[in-house]
Amino acid sequence: MTTNSPLFDRIRVKPDRDRRLRAELPGCQWPGCGEPATHRAPKGRLRASEYWRFCLEHVREYNNSYNFFAGMSDDAIAKYQKEDVTGHRPTWKMGSLGGQRSRAGRAGFRGTGWAAEDPFDLFGDGHASRAKPVSEGRRILNAQRRALDTLGLEADASRTDIKKRFKMLVKRHHPDANGGDRGSEDRLRDIIAAYNYLKAAGFC
Repeated sequence: MTTNSPLFDRIRVKPDRDRRLRAELPGCQWPGCGEPATHRAPKGRLRASEYWRFCLEHVREYNNSYNFFAGMSDDAIAKYQKEDVTGHRPTWKMGSLGGQRSRAGRAGFRGTGWAAEDPFDLFGDGHASRAKPVSEGRRILNAQRRALDTLGLEADASRTDIKKRFKMLVKRHHPDANGGDRGSEDRLRDIIAAYNYLKAAGFC
């Protein structure tokens, strides 16, 4: 019995890879080459599912001269690259109807009054938001809201309201106003910190 057979390569720890390649792989398709074809290379842009079979040496040589955009003009290459961003799939403007139809046409989507149910014009072309601008108030961060809560104020408080409330709370919780009682000292510290934060944030 001989062990010099490709069948034994399946159970060996380190099989003879060169012999298996010669026995199982097709030959390199490079003219005049008889080496096993260990790699494949695309045949071209218009033959995307077809491949050449080459050995390592010739696949490197083929790749060095391969040009995917061969035969395309500069404009066609630029268009291809732009469409490749979306996988060459069609795209539309933001909005389910593309933003090109009239409001009368859009009314059929959810009835004649559906635009009233879409105050931010998410499903349209932006006309509704321009016709009825949404009044934007002051943007309040969570930390700013907490500082206003510490002073007992709402988010729409004006600078005058903040200053007036701060002075009133300082007088109420200051030890001098309470006969030297320091029971409200922590509360006073929170009020001063909240006011300083709002002042740094441009609220007062």
